[in-house]
Amino acid sequence: MSLTKNEIRSLLSDIENERVERTLSTDNTKKMSEAICSFANDIRNTKKPGCFLIGADDNGVLDGQTFTDEQLRSYAGLRNSGTLLPPPAMMVYKETFPEGEVAVIEVQPSEDTPVRYKGVIWIRIGARKAEANTEEERILTEKGQIHSSSFDGRPCREATIDNIDVELFKNEYLPKAVSPATLAKDKRTPIQQMASLRLFDTRFNCPTYAGLLLLGHDPQYFIPGAYIQYVKFAGTTRATKVLKENRFKGNLISMLKELEYFIKYSIESKRPEFVSVLREEPRINYPWEAIRELAMNAVMHRAYNGNNSPIKFYEYSDRIEIDNPGNLYGKVNLENFPNETVYRNPNIAEIMLNLGYVNRFGSGVNTVSTLLEENKSNPAEFLLGDYTTFKVVVQNADVIENSNDVIEKKPNVIVNGIENGTDGTDKSEFGTDNGTDGTNEMSREDAIVNLMRKNKRISIKEISAQLNIPRRTLFRIIDALKTSNRITRVGSEKSGTWEVIE
Repeated sequence: MSLTKNEIRSLLSDIENERVERTLSTDNTKKMSEAICSFANDIRNTKKPGCFLIGADDNGVLDGQTFTDEQLRSYAGLRNSGTLLPPPAMMVYKETFPEGEVAVIEVQPSEDTPVRYKGVIWIRIGARKAEANTEEERILTEKGQIHSSSFDGRPCREATIDNIDVELFKNEYLPKAVSPATLAKDKRTPIQQMASLRLFDTRFNCPTYAGLLLLGHDPQYFIPGAYIQYVKFAGTTRATKVLKENRFKGNLISMLKELEYFIKYSIESKRPEFVSVLREEPRINYPWEAIRELAMNAVMHRAYNGNNSPIKFYEYSDRIEIDNPGNLYGKVNLENFPNETVYRNPNIAEIMLNLGYVNRFGSGVNTVSTLLEENKSNPAEFLLGDYTTFKVVVQNADVIENSNDVIEKKPNVIVNGIENGTDGTDKSEFGTDNGTDGTNEMSREDAIVNLMRKNKRISIKEISAQLNIPRRTLFRIIDALKTSNRITRVGSEKSGTWEVIE
C-alpha cells in the first residue's frame, strides 16, 4: 500500500535518515539507484520501507515540478534494468501539493540481501549513504541466508566446497558480478565472496543450489533434472525418425555457452527466396536470437525443486517446442502474462544477467515477439493450461499455411491454453498428420528428381508451375534432397545445372 498524502508531507518535513532521501534532480538515475539499493539492504533491519522523494530539496521544500507518466515509468524501470541485483520490490507514484508535485520511489526491505547496484553494495545508516564495508557486507549476507525462501537460495547440505569449481568462480564469474573497484579492495576468501553472492551458505558450510548449478563439477548429481534434452525429428510427431540428439548438461557457465553456440549454428538456416528475376532474399526458418531467448528463459524460470524432468527442446519439421517443468509462478497468471514478472529462481536470474545471457528483466517475451515479427514468422504460441509445465511453440517460417500446401497445415485448436485436436484428443505428440507420414512428400520428391533428370537446367519457377508446389515449399524439399544426397547443384544458382545422383 502506498503512503498517504499526510505521510508524504511528514516525510518531506522530516530530516533525512535511513528511510528518507530527497532530491530536486529528475534524471539522476545513478543517485536514485544507489538510494534504492541502500533502502533494499535495510542494514539496520528496520523492516520498514525507504522513500526516495523527487522534486524536493534537502529541507523538504517542493519547487513546483510536475511529473509525466513517462517519467514515472522510467523510474519504475530502474528495478528491471539489470543494474540492481537482485531486483528489489518497489512502487513508484506521485502526489500533488499546492507547491507542486513529488514523485515517490517506495522501496521495501529485501530478504535476498545483499543487493548490489552495478556490483556495489550500498547501505544507509542515518543520513549516511556509502558502500558497505566487509563487516556490513557480512551482516547483509547472513541476513539473506536466514530469510532465503527460494529453492535456488537454499543450502544443499549434501554438498561441500569440494563439489564447487573455485577457480571457475574466481576467474569467470566473480569479475562479472562485482565491480572492479570493489574487487581491488576485497581481501576475503573465495567462500566469503561466494556467500556474499548467495552461492554458499556459511551457516552449514555448503554451497547453495544456485552455487551448485553455476559452479558445480557435477550439478546433475544433486539436481538430476537440471539439463536440456534436444531432439530433432524428421516429421511433425515424436513417432517419426530421430535425426539428431543432444544433451546439454554440466554447470551453467559451460552449459549455456554450449547451448548458445548450438542454437546459433545448428538451428537457424538460411536459403534464397525468389523475389524477382534479378533479386532473391534470404529466408530464415527461425531467427536464432528468438530461440536463444526462449531457451535461456526456460533455464532461468524452470522448477528445479523436486522435479527430475529436463527441459525438452524438440525440433520438428514444422516447429520448435520448448517444454519447461513448472508453469506460471507467484502472482503471474493467464490474465496478466507476460506483463507481470515474478522470479521462481531469483539467484539464477541474477547469475544469467551477470553472465550476459539476459539483457533486462521482464522483457524476454516482448523481445521474442519483435524478432519473430521482423522475420515475418508467426507469433510464438504459449500453451499455459497445464499447471505442471510451461510450453512454447515457434512455427518454422518456411512452413506455408495455405490451401495449396496441405502437408504443412495442422488443424489444431487451443482449449484452455493446451494444444488439442479438433476432436478434443491431444495431437501435440501423436495422431493424424494430414499426409506427413512421408508418402505425399516422397512422391513430390520423386517428381522433382524426374524433372531434373529430364532437364538439368530446369528452373525453380518451372518446377513450381509444373508440379503446383509453392516456391517456399519447393525450396524446403530441394534442401532435403540435397541433404539426402539425391541431387546436387553444379555451378551458380542462375547458370548452373542440377545433377541427379543415381
